[in-house]
Amino acid sequence: MILSIPKSEQELLNRAQLVAGYSFGEIAQYLNITIPANLNKQKGWVGNLIETFLGANAGSKAEQDFANLGIELKTIPVDKQGKPLETTFVSVTPLMANHGVIWETSHVKYKLAKVLWIPIEGERTIPLSHRKVGKPILWTPTQEQEQQLKQDWEELMDMIALGHVEKITARYGTYLQIRPKAANGQSLTEAIGENGQIILTRPRGFYLKKTFTMQILQASMYGADQGR
Repeated sequence: MILSIPKSEQELLNRAQLVAGYSFGEIAQYLNITIPANLNKQKGWVGNLIETFLGANAGSKAEQDFANLGIELKTIPVDKQGKPLETTFVSVTPLMANHGVIWETSHVKYKLAKVLWIPIEGERTIPLSHRKVGKPILWTPTQEQEQQLKQDWEELMDMIALGHVEKITARYGTYLQIRPKAANGQSLTEAIGENGQIILTRPRGFYLKKTFTMQILQASMYGADQGR
């Protein structure tokens, strides 16, 4: 079943609120989608399930999931205490041809301009079909959050431009980090080496740290007015 693309922010939010409280099994049955035994070989299955129900249309394209509304969709697995279980992928890190690239026109800023967060039960002790969807959070970065994201991005991009990509670890960045992003360790891509030469390295991705996404979830729980 393909559900229509939401025509307004409110329509999208209504649909996200409607699905809150339902299990993956119930949603999959409604959409006539087969539920896998586990996520070992289908890591993106849950995200695809929620995307289908909400009517996202970007697929694997580089644009926002709801480009007509300027909104990105992010499912976020949480534990029983509501804490994020993993970092959140934002976009692929460009390792070449970065001359003149600035935060204001970056893909990371574009993807994080407005995000619909969907918390989902992520503990492996809960059978996949029984895991439930939480209440949605429509979020835009506060001035302080965007300033820190920008600072992290600029520092990380400077390291790449200076040929230090191999020195970047997940510890760099306050909110934003760079980590290897590939289906397997054999994938390689070009980057700038320390002496300005072309080297081969593993593809990288920008991720939001768990401490930052926890901040977003907590602000929502305590009724803070996000992004105002």
